Amino acid sequence: MTETITPHRPRLAAPAVSRRAALALAAAGAAGAGLAPGLRPASAAVPTQGGARPGWYRFSLGGMEVTTLLDGLRIGEGPHPTFGADQEAGTVASLLEENFLPTDRFANGFTPVLVNTGSSLVLFDTGLGAGARGNGMGKLTDRLSAAGVNPDDIDTVVITHMHGDHIGGLMEDGAPAFANASYVMGQAEYDFWTADAQKTGPTERGAAGVAANVVPLAEKTTFIAPGDSVAPGIEAMEAFGHTPGHLVFHLESEGARLMLTADTVNHYVVSMQRPDWEVAYDMDKAAAAATRRKVLGMIAEERIPFAGYHMPFPALGYLEARDEGFRFVPASYQFDV
Repeated sequence: MTETITPHRPRLAAPAVSRRAALALAAAGAAGAGLAPGLRPASAAVPTQGGARPGWYRFSLGGMEVTTLLDGLRIGEGPHPTFGADQEAGTVASLLEENFLPTDRFANGFTPVLVNTGSSLVLFDTGLGAGARGNGMGKLTDRLSAAGVNPDDIDTVVITHMHGDHIGGLMEDGAPAFANASYVMGQAEYDFWTADAQKTGPTERGAAGVAANVVPLAEKTTFIAPGDSVAPGIEAMEAFGHTPGHLVFHLESEGARLMLTADTVNHYVVSMQRPDWEVAYDMDKAAAAATRRKVLGMIAEERIPFAGYHMPFPALGYLEARDEGFRFVPASYQFDV
């Protein structure tokens, strides 16, 4: 029997298609069949939607839970002469440029902090309040709501000092904004702002704000001194200079620590890297500079994370001692893992 052998015919490879040709074919197909729903031609104009910033940031600190809340952001001229008030404009500009910052504008954030101790909700400072809402600030109540917190659930409101951007949110339409809260604030700070001597002259406006927002709450207030505790694990520390009774707070839970530095530092470059330079907002400029050296030095040496009221949101980071001052190291994922 003779076997029939069929000749093998090799399969011819498809001709290679260049990337340019493939793109041309795809474009032709799209033109012929129409784009898929929701797709636009590459040349179509897409409207911009404007900037957006997160409003709150929550993390664990041992057995506590801490939430930083952005009350708002004020964009204005500066930073000089507000920061480096005793320096030449060019000197401050050089430092800003070294740190990739503009020399002619400044974004100032306001960041109250909420601490859940496990048994109570403690709010540190209250932002600018209703009077600033037309300028895109005074957002604390909205931020609390977004973070799942009802203002009526807050047990204690702590005031670090009595500048308007810290006490402005205490009252809402003439009534306490935190209806069920008690209050804690420094005795020295309260005594200063309520004295008759402050009701005229450069402190008149500040004293009026205290009279409107703080004095009505005095009967529900505990007045403290440095070294006193607000709640278990939360201790007040002296940081005088920015105001006469300015306080900062040390938190500790299950070995984890955090400093709430309030207005010890108001600019994360100028007042960090040059802590001896004067700040226009500081009432006693020499004392404020000494306080910066002391508080920031402790934070850097002991490697304590800190939350600063005017630091870039979420206002949380670390410090490294460097050259004439300190370098701010923003927190990234240290609290997320």
